[in-house]
This record gives sequence, structure tokens and C-alpha cells, in this order.
Amino acid sequence: MTFDEILRNDAVLDALYDMHFDECTPIQELAIPIIAQGRDLIGIAQTGTGKTAAYLLPVIDRMAEEGYPTDAINCLVIAPTRELAQQIDQQMEGFAYFMPVSSLAIYGGTNGEGYERQRRGLTQGADVVIATPGRLIAHLSMGYVDLSHVAFLILDEADRMLDMGFYDDIMQIVSHLPKERQTLLFSATMPPKIRTLASKILRNPAEIKLAVSKPAEKIRQQAVICHEPQKLPTLIRILSEEPFSRVLIFASSKQKVKELNFELKRRASSIKGKRAHVGVMHSDLEQAERDATMLAFRAGKINVLVATDIVARGIDIDDITLVINYDLPHDHEDYVHRVGRTARADSDGRAVTFVTQRDLGRFRRLEQFLEKEIERLPLDPDLGEAPNTGKTPRSEKRPKEPRRDKHSHRSSGRKPSKPKAEDPKPTTETANPEPSPTPADSAHPDAPTKPKRSKRPWHRKRKPKAGDDQK
Repeated sequence: MTFDEILRNDAVLDALYDMHFDECTPIQELAIPIIAQGRDLIGIAQTGTGKTAAYLLPVIDRMAEEGYPTDAINCLVIAPTRELAQQIDQQMEGFAYFMPVSSLAIYGGTNGEGYERQRRGLTQGADVVIATPGRLIAHLSMGYVDLSHVAFLILDEADRMLDMGFYDDIMQIVSHLPKERQTLLFSATMPPKIRTLASKILRNPAEIKLAVSKPAEKIRQQAVICHEPQKLPTLIRILSEEPFSRVLIFASSKQKVKELNFELKRRASSIKGKRAHVGVMHSDLEQAERDATMLAFRAGKINVLVATDIVARGIDIDDITLVINYDLPHDHEDYVHRVGRTARADSDGRAVTFVTQRDLGRFRRLEQFLEKEIERLPLDPDLGEAPNTGKTPRSEKRPKEPRRDKHSHRSSGRKPSKPKAEDPKPTTETANPEPSPTPADSAHPDAPTKPKRSKRPWHRKRKPKAGDDQK
């Protein structure tokens, strides 16, 4: 289906033509007619399927055709991160290029000048406001934001927002909105908490589900089973063999991101056939540093970006050819969003995940979730043996502490351990008890078979010496 079959405004169609948007994606083909009818909607679709255009295009089309106040906020889009808010704002500017529709991105991490620019935009009334929950509430608390004219409320990446603890913030924002509005909720997954949220803020919504939480078929998913010290040389080998244009490497923590950035820059000469320009993205960076890094990555000045999950959602760069999970993500949804950064805009892509022996259980559960077996890449023989992927051999299991002889503490010189409370089993005396290895034991042939804690003080009586009987 083409856009001119479901959109009415010529200015919107002209912008799509210039942006080379020809055919609708499945989520766009299903969602746009429903939104154009004015119904509330729940859209469940994987990342990279065109959800942003699916909700922005019909809203812009209706704003142009039906007429809305020019000095008020008509549409509010709530996103979980500043990166996603910026991404939506950029797409909004492209879609409304030939239209007198204004947009404003509201997010934290800005300086005083940026905050003042946001304040002016909110008071003067932008047609479309794209905001993160925390910063929008900060502006609302100042009393100069009027949301009483909002006709469209859109929640993007709703599951991510709830994972980040924004449920109360969302409900607080909704309390400032008029009850008569159209609400659209888009998410990659549909956990019960999303159902709870939808039941409170949506009215008789239509529901669309497309390939819930599964990577796109064009992504070639691979895995390398290796030990932790083998990851870095394996990464260097992959980068040397891959004719990449842009590579995105995900690590589990910002500390590991920093360490990996240092190692890659130090070993940049080891990457054959391509000059690696490495950049980092993590939560310790200021907003200006994040913006500069993303701009350099888009422009090609940085072709290897090492990042935490802060960029797993919200990056829309079409020619990321390779995604590497340096650490296996803990959640299946995070894996889907990570690998979804490649194979965008109907192109092919590759995703490689490093799996250590301690990750094997989670990795098998991931394969069950994906309902497919991920291709294994062989480990370079020069790096040594790979982890055992089967059951752990007995030789590698932690050995159980051997059962000590009843008098072994005396021969080893250690104090006897206190018997366990659940172990007071009655002992049976044998006909020929074993002789005790020490004189103290031989003096008590009727001693019990299991040592008991002495009630005497820890100091011992002096042992009898030869000649004491004569004194």
C-alpha cells in the first residue's frame, strides 16, 4: 500500500516523496487508517518497523486538514529517553517540512539556555511537543504549561517507560490532559503492566500486534561461545574480517564501555583493512557530549560506537551493518532492541553475541524465546579451547568436602567442628571399635563414635608423665 492511498494532505505527501518514503510498512498500513478515524490504539510491533511514522503521519495529516489552535499544544508525545525524543523530533521536522506545524523536544540534561528555550516553546504553544516524563513534570510544576487543548496523546516505547519507573509520572501528566482526546500507545512488548496502564488511559482501543519481540528476518544472528579473556581478541578478529561501514557494540555497564573504548583505541592498528574511529555513549556523558558523539557517528567520523543500552532504542541510522553484543543482555527484549539497530530500512544486517559459560543457561532460554537456534561461530584455535557447552564435567564442578573420620581433627591438629543440629542420629556401637590414635582417646574406650563438644574449659589437663605414680 502507498501513502497517497491513506493520507489526504498534499504537503505531507510531498515531504514523504522527498524523503523517499514510497511503500507503507505493515504497522503503518494497519495503524494509519485507525488513527485517521479518531480511535484509540494499542500498537505492538518490534523496533525498526516504522512505528514513529505510523503515529506522526496521520496526526499531522489531521492537524492540517481539520484545523487546530495555532497557539496551543495540540499533540503530546511522551518518550522514555532524550535520545528517542530527539529522534522523534527530527522525523517530525522532516514530515512537516512543507507545513506550518511546529514541534518542540523537551528533555533533561540541558543548560540554562536550553531550559529557557523549552519554557518559551511551552508557553507560546508548539503544535507537537515530544517530551521525557521527568522534564515535562518539572515544567508542569512551574505552572506555565497548559495542556488543556491536547487532542492527541502518544506514548512511545511504553514498556520501556514502565521498566524505568515512569508509571506515576505518566499518570500525573495524564491528569493535566482533557478527557476528550485520542490516545495512542506503542510498545515492543505487551506485559501485564502495559495492559493495566492501557485500561486506565485508553477508551475502547483497537489493537495491532505484529511480530511481538522478534528480530527482523533480515538480521543474520550469530554467537561465539568463549571465555571472558577471549572476547577482546575475538572482537578484533571480527572487525578485521567484516567490511563494515558502522558498527555498534553493546556492553553491560558504563565501566566496561570505558574499558573497551580504551582497549579498542589502543589496538586500532590491529584491525586490518579498516581504520577504526571509536566513540562511546553512556550515562556519564553530558548532553552536549552525547549530541556530538551521535552527530559524529551519523556523519561517519566515528565508525565504531561502544555503548550501553542507552542507545538500544531511539537510534535510527540505516547503514549500521554490524551489531555486537559484547555481553549477553539480561532481558530478551533488550536483545531484540539491540540487534534491531541493524537491518533497518529493508536492508540486511548482522548481529554477533559473545556468550560465556555462565551465560549458557540464559542463552538457551533466549533461543527458546526466539524459537530458533542462533548460528554458532567457531572460536579462533589460537585463543585456546572454548567453554564446554554441554553439562559441566564432574572434574569442573566444585568438589564436595570429604567426610572426615571421627578422629581426623585430632591428627590434623584442628579443633572439632560443632555437630549440625539436624544430625543427632543415634550411633550404634560396634563389637570391635577402632583403636584411637591418641593416648587421650585410648584412656576412654567407651567414648561415643561422634565427637561431642566438651563442657570443660578449652585449657587441657596436664597429661600424666612417667614417674607420677611414685610421687
